[in-house]
Amino acid sequence: MLSADFLKLGAEIEMVNNSDADWFHLDVMDGRFVPNISYGMPIIAQMKKLATKTFDVHLMIEEPERYLEDFKKAGADYLTIHYETGYHLHRTLTSIRALGMKAGLAINPHTPVESVADLLPDIDLLLVMSINPGFGGQKFLPLTYNKIRKAKELINATGSNTLIEIDGGVTLDNVADIVAAGADVLVAGNTVFASLNPQDTIKRLKQLGK
Repeated sequence: MLSADFLKLGAEIEMVNNSDADWFHLDVMDGRFVPNISYGMPIIAQMKKLATKTFDVHLMIEEPERYLEDFKKAGADYLTIHYETGYHLHRTLTSIRALGMKAGLAINPHTPVESVADLLPDIDLLLVMSINPGFGGQKFLPLTYNKIRKAKELINATGSNTLIEIDGGVTLDNVADIVAAGADVLVAGNTVFASLNPQDTIKRLKQLGK
């Protein structure tokens, strides 16, 4: 939703409600962990009043453990924190689940997938960033394909049910290859909201990703 037109946010939410999309992906940035600031709990809480689908909240912030209950109250169904932010990741991930949310863990492009192998049984979602986080509209980093394949191998080896999510540079041209590599969930912001017919673009993304 970072790529949506916030002057007509209600209409943008209704578009996603009526589309083939499964989730709303909400990027929260604090200007510290990433060089950008987006929105926080009050906006998400207002969006939740209109939305009819799962809220996938991606925290690109320092000290995410301070705000877990706040994001639960705002309406998060999945809450994803970054591997690079925490000293006590297991505790934070366990706390997310204890609050009744699905726990997600994100890794930046430079972070090896193997770094999170021991945490896979404790997370519901592994978010592999396919761009450097902070801004939409960037190009997909090809190194991501190998990271997806490695992640799938590790997930299968641990016997966990962790979903692999890809965020950044997802387009109609690469969606099939991303899914073939092993991805389960794809975030497509700029591709959808910059298109002439967002609902049709979502439908085409889903068809190409089958």
